[in-house]
Amino acid sequence: MIDKRTISDVLQVAMQHGGDFADIFIEKKATTFISCEENHIERIKSGTDIGAGIRVVYDDMTSYAYTNELDKDKLIEIADIASRAVKRGNSPVTLDFKQIAPDFCNEVELFPGQVKTEDKVEVVEQANTAARKTGGQIAQVAVTYADAVQDVVIANSLGRYVQDKRVRTRLSVTAIANGGNMIQTGFDSNGGACGFELFKRVSPWEMGQKAATRALTMLQAKPAPAGNMPVVMAGEAGGTMVHEACGHGLEADLVQKGLSVYAGKQGQQVAADTVTVIDDGTIPGKFGTMVFDDEGFPTQKTVLIENGVLQGYMYDYLTARRDDTCSTGNGRRESFEDKPIPRMRNTYIAPGKDGPDLIVKAVKDGLLVKKMGGGQVNTVNGDFMFEVAEGYRICNGKIAYPVKGATLTGNGPQALKNIDMVGSDFGFTIGVCGKNGQGAPVSDAQPTIRIPELIVGGTEYQGGNDPKICRR
Repeated sequence: MIDKRTISDVLQVAMQHGGDFADIFIEKKATTFISCEENHIERIKSGTDIGAGIRVVYDDMTSYAYTNELDKDKLIEIADIASRAVKRGNSPVTLDFKQIAPDFCNEVELFPGQVKTEDKVEVVEQANTAARKTGGQIAQVAVTYADAVQDVVIANSLGRYVQDKRVRTRLSVTAIANGGNMIQTGFDSNGGACGFELFKRVSPWEMGQKAATRALTMLQAKPAPAGNMPVVMAGEAGGTMVHEACGHGLEADLVQKGLSVYAGKQGQQVAADTVTVIDDGTIPGKFGTMVFDDEGFPTQKTVLIENGVLQGYMYDYLTARRDDTCSTGNGRRESFEDKPIPRMRNTYIAPGKDGPDLIVKAVKDGLLVKKMGGGQVNTVNGDFMFEVAEGYRICNGKIAYPVKGATLTGNGPQALKNIDMVGSDFGFTIGVCGKNGQGAPVSDAQPTIRIPELIVGGTEYQGGNDPKICRR
């Protein structure tokens, strides 16, 4: 998009007042968005965003400027603006860019631009039709398809230069069931760092059915129990718990600001010895996968917690500089308008050895979570509260019936320490994670796990086991 000579000139202007570091992030992003509501295609939207952001780092301060004009004069202008935050005097740099080769390649078979809009619409219509045919009580269905092809060039004053092409595709289905005096919602989504080949392994029809079935199942659900009880989180529920209650607290900027319960605990036992937590940007095809992060550093597999012991944090360039360590390739930004910050990629609890069915059988009276809903987490102390979108009562080691209105309340580090069974299965979910006003595509995963005691919010009863419901 811009030649190396121009980039070198721009970075020299950015460093003209003696900054410690400067970089440029150049982006061209083409997107397509299709939505279906009220049984017809509501919107087809496509567009291209182009721009560049320039950052100058001086001591512990950052100056950032951006533009959507990529001519040299405009880039020189914003580089000059960013450089003025530095008051150290002239410090010219000589740049000899070295293009960095990727450590792995995320293969894309069918780029979105090679696919007709009609074929993308057909995927949406399949999911919509399937959801509506699942049951007569399905009152509303909303389906969204989105793809993005992002070309980036990243260069910095250290002489690092990378080019990358990122491709992501996803499909989401929401179904609403009306039971007369009750309305329930079911949701399903899938996607990855891939092209239209996503739909070789993911069936839009099955996604529509799954979302609708969840909504219909919840219409028949009984009120959730309430009290302290064992909770089994199925692998298919994905890693919302580890992402929210653990992952954010391991991002280095929150740690360094004292806003994480994990600050100062490196080398300490912070989870059960059966628990290993990993953030990995190199898993082919996953939604959070990147060859390079948004600072041009290679992504990697980062073990955060190993056998319950805290090993380290997720770093971008700036936070790594503060801790005198290396970036883990977690520097991410939503677009050229945003400066990079430490963010998760694909975060998960590693599988264990317990059979998922045996984990359920080990619970006399408790809750099985198959789909998580929204929630909130306090990263300072680790306290969390999550809604359960799809849950089931476990009675005497068997799945008894669906329940509605359940919530999970607890403390992230304590919950990780209490995990006593870790399944051999593994399930991913995708999402767009929000932080500091920026969205980033991520995925998270876990095996089936058992937490022997967690506070479940509901309306059925208060306290321990109810012998009238879970009697032998």
